[in-house]
Amino acid sequence: MSKLVEVDTKTFVRFWLVIAALFIVLALIWRARGGLLIVGLSIFLAIALRPLVARVQKGFKGKLSKGAAAGLTVGAVVLAFGVFFATVGPMLVTETVKFFSTASESLETHSGLDGLDSLGQRFGIENLSGEIVATVKSFSAELVSNLSSSVISSVSALANFLTGLILTIVLTILCLVQGPEIANSFWKKIDGRNGKTGVVVRRITMKIADVIAKYVGGQAVVALIDGIVVGVATFILSLIFGFSSGLAFPMAMIAGLFILIPMFGAIIAIVLISMMIFFQSPVAGLVFVVFYAIYLQVENNVISPKIQANSLELPSLVVLMAVTIGMYMFGLAGAIISIPVAGIVKVLIDEYPAIKALEQ
Repeated sequence: MSKLVEVDTKTFVRFWLVIAALFIVLALIWRARGGLLIVGLSIFLAIALRPLVARVQKGFKGKLSKGAAAGLTVGAVVLAFGVFFATVGPMLVTETVKFFSTASESLETHSGLDGLDSLGQRFGIENLSGEIVATVKSFSAELVSNLSSSVISSVSALANFLTGLILTIVLTILCLVQGPEIANSFWKKIDGRNGKTGVVVRRITMKIADVIAKYVGGQAVVALIDGIVVGVATFILSLIFGFSSGLAFPMAMIAGLFILIPMFGAIIAIVLISMMIFFQSPVAGLVFVVFYAIYLQVENNVISPKIQANSLELPSLVVLMAVTIGMYMFGLAGAIISIPVAGIVKVLIDEYPAIKALEQ
């Protein structure tokens, strides 16, 4: 049996005003997504770099102000990434262009293509090797020509990137310097209004911030170990197979940077590094692929879980289980956030008695 529900005009207007306000807020958030991303990234970096800034101040025995220590720390991080891209970027572009520029000539002189003609004739293709060489030559010429045009067309994108980078650097430094004061002022107001609740919430928030900082620190240690292993392996291969040992440093930097990306980072690193070594010596490239694939198994199952377990005070089994669940539930994003989420869950479990006490 249907019932007639009467709604007064005032309630009706309020309902649609709330809906309209919600859409307006969502639209504004969407338009400001770039700025919100920069602000969020700056806060995350400030939390992650806070222990390092404290160590820098301690290293200078208190003679360095917090602002100077923050600027020095952030500047060192930016410089490290700048050295990476300045060292590795041109080499990757040069070797890639060199490879595709000479690919067609290499195919023409390769004796293995002679047997393709007889295979092609079975399928009605008279000159299969010639077709392959022509296709590779056309693709290589198009790729090389597109590289220069892509550089020109990406000037605007580069300018936007630099603007965002500068804003992120400045905001990160300001968050490191002024963030604790703003947070303390906020927590004092919360403590005054809510008493015991404010104290518990503040303690939990600080522990969660420590989890993020320790996770980033642990990942940095894993990346450093990975870079050292790859650098040493590349240097040894250069001595055995007779190519330039100068590749060891940039290869180590590539491995250390990309290993920070869960799942796909290791794949990108092994492809790039093995290709660069393969250009110098095909056998050395294959040897590196086998070596690095074995090392990654040790790193992913032993080294990384052990370091993260020690930094977050979590059992290695829990860390490995968190990564596995996060990876299969949410893919790349789940793999990235799985370990800090596990640390946050541990904080909430440890603080559960205090949270439960607030309800009484």
